[in-house]
Amino acid sequence: MTGFRRGVRLGVDVGKARVGVARCDPDGMLATPVETVPRSDASVARILELADEYSAFELVVGLPLNMSGDDTPSTQDAREFAAALASASSRGVRLVDERLSTVSAHAALRGSGRSQRSSRSIVDQVAAVILLQQALDVEKSSGSAPGETVEPAQEPT
Repeated sequence: MTGFRRGVRLGVDVGKARVGVARCDPDGMLATPVETVPRSDASVARILELADEYSAFELVVGLPLNMSGDDTPSTQDAREFAAALASASSRGVRLVDERLSTVSAHAALRGSGRSQRSSRSIVDQVAAVILLQQALDVEKSSGSAPGETVEPAQEPT
């Protein structure tokens, strides 16, 4: 049991077209939306700029597994994105199970009266909020950091 690690974290929901980003307060009480970053060669740099801006000590990247816990077509993409973040930064990067975060985000937005079309620009941020909040709750209840540590990508030799 290590207890809860105090400090700001960014939650990162990796998608093919967009990357949702959320942050939490230093006490890990509440995750809030930050930005939807267009997916491009500049995505990693923008997320690291946000990490600097919010003084985040860790990046929590959602790992999209299927309901039985197996990899999906998006799983490798998320792993590669997380490795790119770890390689470009000295911050900790963790992959956490994000099953249902996007589904939950769409349901929450529908419940607030937003259509799928009007939600498109923020659904990734909401998914990032949900995955970050789940990671914070797991760490608080277990006393251990959630998910798995991402090692920087190794340069080919």
